[in-house]
This record gives sequence, C-alpha cells and structure tokens, in this order.
Amino acid sequence: MKRLFLAGAHAGPCVVPEAAAHHLVDVLRMSEGDALEVFDGAGTTFPARIEQLDGETVMLALGEGRAAPALRRVTIVQGLPKGDKLDWVLQKGTELGASAFSIAICERTVVKVEGKEAHKVARWQRIVEEAARQCGRADVPPVQPPLALEAAVRALAPGTRVYVLDESERATTLSAAFLLAQPTDEVAVVIGPEGGLSRTEVDGLLTLHAVPVTLGRLVLRTETAALAALAVLRHLDGALG
Repeated sequence: MKRLFLAGAHAGPCVVPEAAAHHLVDVLRMSEGDALEVFDGAGTTFPARIEQLDGETVMLALGEGRAAPALRRVTIVQGLPKGDKLDWVLQKGTELGASAFSIAICERTVVKVEGKEAHKVARWQRIVEEAARQCGRADVPPVQPPLALEAAVRALAPGTRVYVLDESERATTLSAAFLLAQPTDEVAVVIGPEGGLSRTEVDGLLTLHAVPVTLGRLVLRTETAALAALAVLRHLDGALG
C-alpha cells in the first residue's frame, strides 16, 4: 500500500498540499480512484482514495482514522558524528521505533553546525519523515535542534530514565538497567560521537542521574551503538524479536 504523510490529517475531503501532490503524481505515479494510506505523523492512519486529480490539484477522501498501538517513549540522544552517519541513525532508528532524536554537541564532536542549524534540522526531519512513510509508522519522530550535551539531556521530559553508554562501565548492561524501569517510564539513551564521551562528560551526566551502562564486549561504532541500544530496548519491551 502506498502511503502519504499529511500533518493534521482528518477524516473527510482533503486538498493535498503542492509538495505532497507532486509526490503522489510524479513519484508514486498515482491516478484518480487509486487507494492509499495517509498518516498524520502523530499516530493515526487513514484509508484514502484519490477523488480528483486536476493539474496541480489533488483531492483525497479520507476514511475514519485508526490509532496505532503506542510504544514506550525512547529518545536517542546522539552525539553529532561525521559524514552521513547521523542520516543512518535517523533512518534506521525510525524503523526500529525511536520516539525522538536529540542531537548533542560533545567535546569530541568535530562537525560544525553553527549558523546552519535550521537547514540541518529540516533535512534531518525529512529523512525521518521518509523513513516513517516507508516502514509503515503512523507517527513521525521529531528531531530536536543540536544542543550541548548536558543541555540536550536537561531538555528531556521530566522523569525520563537516562542511560549513557560508557566505555568504562563493565558491570551494568543496558538490558539489566532497563529491566528496573516501570512500563510507563520514558527512557533515553546517550551515545557519544566518534571517540565516545569524555570522562568529564560522563561524570556530568551522572550528576543529572544518568545511569552508566554497557552493551557488552563488542566494540561498536557510534552509529551501530545507537541502533543496537534501540534494538535491545524494543526487544525487551516486546516490540522486536
């Protein structure tokens, strides 16, 4: 089933915005009478049909919405890495059920985003929207603008359980720490950029009640660690594997 993201969608007739209409007609090659699924990015999907396709105007008829089952809220606090590694985390993290992404500027971050934050966040959000469309999600995880590491953690919802991947931790695994959480607890996992987090950064997060954890003996790159941590949490919650 072909899918379309329309923020604020609701049952009834709907005129499709220009960019989305272009996607339907020129990318998906859809025609009048074709059926599709619309999702609003907030957790609801709608059966839909193209009622009118006249030049640049596309009119849809949306049926009654269906709310997707809610998952525990899991935020990935990702130290900004180099190259396209963040794109990979955003795309695959969306597939694995991340609820939100918070981009952190760390001591070992080498990428400079000053003055380009709005452009970067808009691009990152498009990556997440496309990943949500392709993997069948009804919600679209928000990507928060880059913040200094401690500020990114402080900006999490009050009461969030924060786990920090710490290369020095040997005893407490992510899974063991997570099993102490209540089913309703929101959680976040902090992953450093290339080179990991400094001892000062980890100690600073501990003052914010973050829990240092390990993923085990394997040595993982930053983008792999983020996805492995998310897979562990979704597995323990019964959503994966």
